[in-house]
Amino acid sequence: MEVDVHAVSTCGQSRHPSELRIVLIGGRELNGGPSNKSEAGNIILGQSVFDTSRRTAQSVARQQEVHGRHVTVVDTPGWWWHYPQENTPMLDQIEIRNSVHLCPPGPHAFLLVIPVDLTFPEIFRPSLEEHLKLFPERLLDHTIVLFTVDAPFSDKDLEYEISLWPALQWILKQCGKRKHILNISDRQDSTQVIVLFKKIEALIAENAGSHCSTDSADGNALKEKKEAVIERASKRFAEVQTKRRELRALIEGGKAPPTHLRMVMVGAQWSAKSSAGNTILRRNAFAVRHRRTTEKCEISHSMVAGRQLTIIDSPGWFYNNTLQDLCEMDKLEIENSVHLCPPGPHAVLLVVGLASAFNASYQRGVQEHMSLFTDEIWKHTIVLFTRGDWLGVKTVEERIESEEGLQWLMEKCGNMYHVLDNTKKCDETQVTELLEKVEEMWAGNKDPHYEVDLGRAEQIEARKEARDKMAKRIWRTTQRQTRILKELFRGEKQAITDKRVVLLGRKESGKSMAGNRILFEELFGTAWMKKEFKDQRNPTTCVKHETTVAGVNISVVEAPGWFTDVSTPDWLKSEVRRSVSMCAPGPHAFFLVVPISKAFTEIDYKAAVELLMPFGERVWRHCMVLFTWGDWLNNRFIEEHIAAEGRALKRLVEKCGYRYHVLNCNRFSDGFPVIALFEKVFDMIIRNKDNYVVAEVPGKKQKLMLSWQESWQEEWNKREQELIDRMLRAVAQERDEETEPSVMMAASIDGAFTPSMSEGLPSEVGSTFWSDRARARVSEWLSFRAGHSDVTSGVGSMSASASYVEKLDESILTDDDQQPMFFPEKDKMKLDTALRVMASTQAVGARRRHSL
Repeated sequence: MEVDVHAVSTCGQSRHPSELRIVLIGGRELNGGPSNKSEAGNIILGQSVFDTSRRTAQSVARQQEVHGRHVTVVDTPGWWWHYPQENTPMLDQIEIRNSVHLCPPGPHAFLLVIPVDLTFPEIFRPSLEEHLKLFPERLLDHTIVLFTVDAPFSDKDLEYEISLWPALQWILKQCGKRKHILNISDRQDSTQVIVLFKKIEALIAENAGSHCSTDSADGNALKEKKEAVIERASKRFAEVQTKRRELRALIEGGKAPPTHLRMVMVGAQWSAKSSAGNTILRRNAFAVRHRRTTEKCEISHSMVAGRQLTIIDSPGWFYNNTLQDLCEMDKLEIENSVHLCPPGPHAVLLVVGLASAFNASYQRGVQEHMSLFTDEIWKHTIVLFTRGDWLGVKTVEERIESEEGLQWLMEKCGNMYHVLDNTKKCDETQVTELLEKVEEMWAGNKDPHYEVDLGRAEQIEARKEARDKMAKRIWRTTQRQTRILKELFRGEKQAITDKRVVLLGRKESGKSMAGNRILFEELFGTAWMKKEFKDQRNPTTCVKHETTVAGVNISVVEAPGWFTDVSTPDWLKSEVRRSVSMCAPGPHAFFLVVPISKAFTEIDYKAAVELLMPFGERVWRHCMVLFTWGDWLNNRFIEEHIAAEGRALKRLVEKCGYRYHVLNCNRFSDGFPVIALFEKVFDMIIRNKDNYVVAEVPGKKQKLMLSWQESWQEEWNKREQELIDRMLRAVAQERDEETEPSVMMAASIDGAFTPSMSEGLPSEVGSTFWSDRARARVSEWLSFRAGHSDVTSGVGSMSASASYVEKLDESILTDDDQQPMFFPEKDKMKLDTALRVMASTQAVGARRRHSL
């Protein structure tokens, strides 16, 4: 039950338990925000007994006499709020489990620490459920949710924040709605601690004066496990030091290392490769942002510690992806990295972040991606551990001995490893020691560097040249079609009040993200949530969501995805057919969702073709390839990706009439990418005469569009011929200009968040958040475009409407868009009301003009 603050403040002041035992638990944010656990412990004890300058890597108990009570507080390591338990390092899991044994005979209360300004989306719920299993069974019966703030905060304000997050409401319900607000910026306010103690005492009374029971056998087993890890770690450290002395003796004996060291960095995405390169080179040589920054190999040089250094940074891969999942362009870049420092690198720095467990998925990813090189690569590899600050008081050897995957990795590279803390860029010793280890490895190797295959280097270069030529050809075809279609449908107008689309794609393709972007609300479940926490082998069903923007009804149906390792099941075919009926009378468009970050295979192509087969060949007039994870492109053109990926993707693009669009995974965009997408859909609707897709019925005459009359068929054929003649005339007048691609690039992720290591879609971290600026821009554009709907282009970007969109900067919707404006439902209602008023001022309703 919820405790009355005033009641506990005035009753029982003369009688209270003489001892309180408290354990602090909670997670950490991806963006590096503080968890406030240690600071909360210091405020409760009235002393700075917990170190807040670094991460808590080991459970620590501290005691103080506070307000007439002997109080014990245990601080514990935090987990990532976004990730499942398997991503939490085993050392952290051991320390979390051991926390309850540091305050015998057991804790009276657990304080689940949650900063009030922390977004708490549904993805946090399964993560929290899994991590709470590390504690005794009746944990929630002894838990109070401790909300931390850094300014005065009322109960009313807290209730409002809680109302935004269903996952937060769920955990509060599990804890009997017990909660408390702690202002960590006001350590002098003893009242807030006294009230907290009263709530804990009320909790103890609810539990009949008992504490959370612990298993002493489990405590002993944890103690033995920790001691065994420390013993093995000490042994490994001694072996490494012995080996280093032997190799250093070779150098001191006259085997002088090269003065110019060539190094290649490889590793998983978001393992801090680029940051490590900057730390080593002692300057900002490689771009570092809260997004993918290395889409192709980059080379940089510097003089460091008396040595000339050349470092090549290569694209990363998703830590839990297989090599088969890697797109061809990234695969080629990674393989080519060792060819960029001829005659070959002295060292390959395999970058592994310490902030996440090196679990089975991570190990498989490293093993498969390193197979892009020959087995000789391991003789020249040093494992470069980043996020050294994550270790806290632990040693890297303890971390290695706690995870079997890391032990396998050490065996592969001959126990060559180094720890780098990128937060300490001024610490020259960590870089100098790394360079010494590179020289020592060089001295111990028979071959001075990793030998590259010159023939393979020529093949890679030839493939890249062929890719670039193909990309230009695709781009020219796209631009040519844009101009032709603009000429063909010049003057065609139609008022559009409905837009119905179906999202079709493989598992984890980003369909949910795309649907949320189109509807401006997080209504569809996120792909990374499904991947990390749900069994996706079970059949799923279509999901439909709708919204109205500026008078246009937008309906989006997400069909279940397919797996690339199995044939298309019958239930999936039935669901795709059902998706059409769910947006009756039928969808205007199929978006074939393709993630840029993953490989597109022949299986994917065949699955798409097979699932669309029941709708007849004309269905392809209603299809568009919707590329997700546009951020993965960074500074590359989408045409480069299409050309590099292979025949399957090129065939899909061709089958869709070269209609494609790119969406990034940043939900805080300005709305222009969605406007461009809507523009293409509206053009598609007009070219198809507002007809839509229906399923073919066996045994009956085939019809694609129900809105047609059979008597119009002859006239339609005549119309088609006229269009062909007009197209031929337009092509005859077309000049073949050799211009470079100028297509719109995918937008970049801003610094509002740090993406997940999972290959899913980390931008989907909220339930009611969106950028009001983006919705406003799209809404005003729709109020103009939907009414006038003059076809400008079937393939290109915004064309004629772009100039109108640019005028939005001068409109009343010029709020500061440097900071994303979040709004709950009531703010959205206000926005929609304003937009309706704005839309009413637009001259809309131009009549459709067709020759039929």
